[in-house]
Amino acid sequence: MKLVRRVTEAEAIAEFLKNEFYQREYDQDREQFEQIVLDPDLTNESHNAIRRALLFRRRGHMWRELPPDTQWWEVQIDTEDLPRVRVFPRAHWRKISNGSFVVADIVERLRKLPTNGRTGPLISKIQLIRYRLQREANQSSILLIGIDENRPMTILEGNHRFTAAMLVSLQRVQTSFQILCGFSAHMDECCWYVTNLRTLWKYLKNRLRNVVDKDADIQRALGEAYGREQAEVSPSASYAKLTEK
Repeated sequence: MKLVRRVTEAEAIAEFLKNEFYQREYDQDREQFEQIVLDPDLTNESHNAIRRALLFRRRGHMWRELPPDTQWWEVQIDTEDLPRVRVFPRAHWRKISNGSFVVADIVERLRKLPTNGRTGPLISKIQLIRYRLQREANQSSILLIGIDENRPMTILEGNHRFTAAMLVSLQRVQTSFQILCGFSAHMDECCWYVTNLRTLWKYLKNRLRNVVDKDADIQRALGEAYGREQAEVSPSASYAKLTEK
């Protein structure tokens, strides 16, 4: 694996949010925030705060589990790295994994499985992405997490796209995506990286503690960026002031 450059957490969040912004949770936000989501200015801390709040609306429970000392890098994946890249063992991946969640092993299974039965919808979705990657340009980002560049990595976001690209070739992965990886010596305390009773208990406590997720509050994000006075005006008025030249 080649470390290309350091990446800020704000950039990693911005790339994650781009991939999520089509979801229905953002139906009421696109008109107001689409520009700063799809064309992020990472030097604008107020925009960064808004994007973080938007991401936390859907993925706060996920991002909160990452260790505070996580450092983000843009990386390049090579052939020797593939046996160390794996998907998180969610239910639908268990149906096709045959016990191994290494992406390279799943890809070999997918080449042999039919698109019917209980695994049919997942396989069809991956094959559809594969065909699109072969015909259309794609410059989205995929996020991985790990302890360091020499140990196993788990795909945090982009499981289907990474797997679909691997059905074509490693070169397709390298040319289609910007790959960001978050490294931390404490990543084994994160349930998305190591799933056991200890990490799941930590995750459950965080979910209960954040039933009402203040980090997902756009108004609060604006208030922190502009001070207490800005927190008392409407989100639309705050955003208008935020974007005025």
